[in-house]
Amino acid sequence: MELTEEQREGLEKASRILAGAQHVVALVGAGMSAESGIPTYRGQGGLWTRIGEPDPRAFQNFAADPKGWWERMLDRDRNPQSPERSRFGSSMQDAKPNPGHYALVDLERMGKLKWIITQNVDNLHRAAGTKHITEIHGNRTLLRCVHCHFRIPRDEFEIDPHNLPPHCPQCGGVIKGDGVMFGEPIPPDSLDMCIQQANACDCMLVLGTSGTVYPAAGFPLHALQRGARLIEVNVDPTPISAMVDVALRGPSGEFLPLLVSRLRELQVQKAV
Repeated sequence: MELTEEQREGLEKASRILAGAQHVVALVGAGMSAESGIPTYRGQGGLWTRIGEPDPRAFQNFAADPKGWWERMLDRDRNPQSPERSRFGSSMQDAKPNPGHYALVDLERMGKLKWIITQNVDNLHRAAGTKHITEIHGNRTLLRCVHCHFRIPRDEFEIDPHNLPPHCPQCGGVIKGDGVMFGEPIPPDSLDMCIQQANACDCMLVLGTSGTVYPAAGFPLHALQRGARLIEVNVDPTPISAMVDVALRGPSGEFLPLLVSRLRELQVQKAV
């Protein structure tokens, strides 16, 4: 990646901020997933832009008839989805972590990155090797109890089609997909951890997020109010851009490995 002078200066400033930080948190949005070939939901070319947004009462409909919801889920093979949804599902199924995901793993292993808050449900951070993460909108590979929030991998949970809806092995509550539906509150355990990390961080990386979807969009502002430094990596300006210490205009998959490399150089210089 050939950098402009402005980008080189921004990269150097961001690297030095990271070097001086003690508790770095990353807030990750759909832009990072897009770099792995997963279409976004909103905006130009987004899934919901093309086919319309889901029913805003999706969770209420599930809660009213969880058995019917599971019957429809299990019957999808006999009732194919629209071509657009099928392509979206295939892109998510086939996607692999990109260099940005692996750079965040490097930062975690270096002891610099303490937590990731991601708005993405694609499981790519975990696939890359991230250990400390909150998936605020859920994870497509997991199931979750709506009562106690126990989570279990889909492929480890046997669903009896003659005994629906499935129930939680921990508390007996109803099981659903871990993805947060329209109209569904963010699971309290996830929201509590996000708030805890926003309180604790002295530097937040804001990566590939539009800064318009709440509550996630509020975490950088909360961290800023508590004195944290903000580093944004995004192809386009966002509502957060005017408030950050450094805005790096470009893909996270290109800038994050450069940040890791420069941070390592600074750590070596400090150790000498």
